[in-house]
Amino acid sequence: MNYTHPYKDTEFVLKNIVEFEEFCNSAGIEDVDNDLAMAVLKEAGKLGSDIIAPSNMTGDQRGVELNEKGVQEAPGFKEIYQQWSEGGWLSLTSAEEFGGQGLPNVLNTAVTEIWNSANMSLALCPLLSIGAMESITNHATQELKEIFLPKLVTGEWTGTMNLTESDAGSDLSAVKAKAIPAEDQYLVKGQKIFISWGDHQMTENIIHLVLARLPDAPAGVKGISLFIVPKFDLESNELNNVNCISVEHKMGIHASPTCVMEFDGAKGFLVGEPNKGLMYMFTMMNHARQSVGLQGLAISERAYQQALEFAKERTQGSDREGNKITIINYPDVRRMLMIMKSSTQAMRALALHAAVEVDKTHYAKTDDEKIFHQSRTELFTPIVKGWMTELSQEVTSLGLQIHGGMGYVEETGAAQYVRDARILTIYEGTSGIQALDFIGRKTLMNNGTNLKALIEEIQLTLNAYKKSDIVNETALSNFEGAMVDANTSLGWLLKNSSDEKHLVGSVSFNFMMLFGYLCGGWMLVKGALKAQALIESGESDTEFLESKITVCSFYCEHLLSRTNAHYSALSAGSDSIMSLTNDQF
Repeated sequence: MNYTHPYKDTEFVLKNIVEFEEFCNSAGIEDVDNDLAMAVLKEAGKLGSDIIAPSNMTGDQRGVELNEKGVQEAPGFKEIYQQWSEGGWLSLTSAEEFGGQGLPNVLNTAVTEIWNSANMSLALCPLLSIGAMESITNHATQELKEIFLPKLVTGEWTGTMNLTESDAGSDLSAVKAKAIPAEDQYLVKGQKIFISWGDHQMTENIIHLVLARLPDAPAGVKGISLFIVPKFDLESNELNNVNCISVEHKMGIHASPTCVMEFDGAKGFLVGEPNKGLMYMFTMMNHARQSVGLQGLAISERAYQQALEFAKERTQGSDREGNKITIINYPDVRRMLMIMKSSTQAMRALALHAAVEVDKTHYAKTDDEKIFHQSRTELFTPIVKGWMTELSQEVTSLGLQIHGGMGYVEETGAAQYVRDARILTIYEGTSGIQALDFIGRKTLMNNGTNLKALIEEIQLTLNAYKKSDIVNETALSNFEGAMVDANTSLGWLLKNSSDEKHLVGSVSFNFMMLFGYLCGGWMLVKGALKAQALIESGESDTEFLESKITVCSFYCEHLLSRTNAHYSALSAGSDSIMSLTNDQF
C-alpha cells in the first residue's frame, strides 16, 4: 500500500510536452520556472507519500459517522488536513489579492494528482474548495470575494457544490430549492443529495454553493440562481439552519462523506445576477470535470504501483533449475503491467496538456489567442473526464487481476482502487453526458471546425514520427490508422448527424473514446520524439528516456488500435440500438 510520486515522469511531461518554462516566459510570469515547479512537486510528493498515503486504507475501513454533532470524518483526517492547509497547498493558484500564490493551473494539476493518488477520499475535500473559489472569483461581487476567498484560500474554510436533488440529477431544470429575499440576504430552503464533503469537523466553517430558485424565477434552467450558504452564520457563528440529515453508504470512497443536506431557511448570499446560476456553477463544474479525469489518472497510478510491487515479489512456479519465478517474468503479467503503465503515462500527459490550455486562455494576449485556447479547453474537458475515467476502470481492474485471488481479498488493498475508481465515470456528469457534450456542443455546434484544427495538429506529430529514427512500423501503421478513423468518423458524423434523432446519442460514446485513445497516443508520440532528441543531445538518463520510447510503441501497438473498433461501432449508427421495444428488453 505504499505510494511514491512518479516525479520523473511528471517532470518530463511538464518540461518537454507542456513546455512549462517556455509558457511562463511567454505569459509574462518569468519568476516562475522549471526549478520552482520541480521544488513544489518534490515537497508535494513527500507530503503525499509520507503523510497522506498511509491514511488511505484506514479511511476506507473506518469511513465516516453521522451523530448528534454532525459528520465525523475518518480518524486522523483532521490532523492531516490541517497540516496540508497550513502548508499553503490550497493557495497555489489563488489570486495574490486574497492570499494566494498565483501559480499556473497546470502546476496545481500536477500537484493534485499526488493528493488523489495518496488518498482520493480526502483529496475530494480540497478539490471542491478550489472549484468553489473558481466560481466565487469569477462571478461574485468584490465584497463577497473579500468575505469568503481569504478563508477558503488558507483552507480555514472548505467549499462544496450543491446541485443535485432527488428529482433533479443530470436534469438541473428540475431544481426545486427556493431562495426567498430577506433584507440584504436570502433564505434558502430545500434538500440536496450526493453532496461530497457536505459536512465534517475539520474546519471552522463550510461554504456551500447552492443552486436555488427565486420566487419570480422563470421555469427551467433559465430560472436557477447561485447562492453562497455558510454552515455557520458569519455574524453569530451559530448553525445557519444547514444540516446533514444522512450519509450515503457507498461502494467506494468510504472516507468521503456523501451527504443529504437540508437547508431550512439558511441565510445565503446571491452570486452575480439572478437566474444565471447554472452558468456560474459551470465554472466550478468544468474545473471539477478535469479534476475528476485527473482522479482517474491518480487512482490508476496507485493501482499500477501496487500491482508492480506485487508482481516483483510474488513467486509462482519454478524454472528448470528449481528457482522460484516472480510473476513479472510471465508475458501476460507484463502485458497487463504495460497496459497500466502506458495508460497512466498517456493520461498524465493529456491531463497536464489540457490544464495548460486553461492557463493559456487566462494569459492570452489577443482575442484570437483566447478564443483558440478556450476552444481547446472545451474540447479536452469531456475527453479528460470521460475517456480517462473510463480507462481507469480497466487499469484498476488489471491491478486486481495481477494480484490473482489475493486481489479479491480486501486486505491487499487492490480491491479498494477498483471500488474507488467506479464513481469516476458517474459523478460530475456520466460518461454519456461527457460524450454528448463532446459530440454536440464541442463538435457539431461549430461544424467540427475546432476538432478539425486539433486533428491537423496531431497530423504534424505523425509527420514528425514518420521521419524519426525511432519509428516502429506497427506503431506507425496504427497511428496512421487512428488518424484515418478520426477523420472518417468526423466526416461521417457531419454528413449523417441530422438524419434521425437518435443517431448522435447512439454514437457519441464511441466518438469520444476514439478521440481519447487518439489524444493519448498523440501525447506519447510527442514524448517519445522529445525523449529521442534528449538522448541525441547527450542526456545522461538514457534508461528512463528509452523507456518512454518503448512505452509509446506499446501503446500505439496495443491501445491505439482500439480507435478502429470505436469507428466500426459508431458507423453502424443507431438501428440495432433503438430497434427493440421496451418490452423486448
